[in-house]
Amino acid sequence: MLTGSRQFFRISSSLQQFTRGLLASGTQARTRPDTGAPPPSLHQLSDDEIAFRDTVKRFSNNVIRPLVSEMDEKSQLDPTVIKGTFENGFMGVEVPTKYGGPESSFFNVVLVVEELAKVDPSVSIFCDIQNMLVGPLIELGTEAQKQQYLSHIVKDWIGALCLSEESSGSDAFALKTTAKPDGDDYIINGTKLWITNAGHASFFLVMANAEPSKGYYGITCFLVDRDEPGVSAGKKENKLGIRASSTCPVNFDNVRVHKSAILGEYGK
Repeated sequence: MLTGSRQFFRISSSLQQFTRGLLASGTQARTRPDTGAPPPSLHQLSDDEIAFRDTVKRFSNNVIRPLVSEMDEKSQLDPTVIKGTFENGFMGVEVPTKYGGPESSFFNVVLVVEELAKVDPSVSIFCDIQNMLVGPLIELGTEAQKQQYLSHIVKDWIGALCLSEESSGSDAFALKTTAKPDGDDYIINGTKLWITNAGHASFFLVMANAEPSKGYYGITCFLVDRDEPGVSAGKKENKLGIRASSTCPVNFDNVRVHKSAILGEYGK
């Protein structure tokens, strides 16, 4: 402890001497001339990134902007907007070409979210959630899961993440949804709240505890299709803002899924 303190004070003393030397020499920090122009970007877009950004910008201004007020009043996304996000490659940006995707970068996902948000945050978060599901499927999914889900994410399936519950928002480990083992299957029971894209979703990534006695070590992720018996989306939330985005509770009532529906590893 004494040695560490001595080292600290030696370093501190050296810094003080260095600072005094700068002041004595009259050295001043250089300032950028005020030209009225914005500061230079820390990242210069490539030609491909500029072209992609401009595609998102055109779609936002030409297709989304005229519908913003109507979608907000009706509290729902227009079908032409949803269709356009798929046709223009905004859904599943990072999906590999092997599964029909563009195999683009995460930075392009950021460009999608940013440009859409400038016109309508509801559409932005709609695409954001969709792209958020791609990474876990690529990193953790089996080949069968990738073939089934990634190939549809880019063209016609919308997904949603089911994590939050009444008693587990910020404290995600406190979730109460269970996945009881039953032979080669699991029986899922519970209710998820505030699920973005739930009203449109064809499938869900569901976080459930398969072994509550182990606490959060039992929490496992399951891929659950919307048409499985016992799956239902509740009434859409009447929100103050971002109204066109679908936010609903999702109920799982004795939903039976095979163990092959586990995404990643059991308990992880």
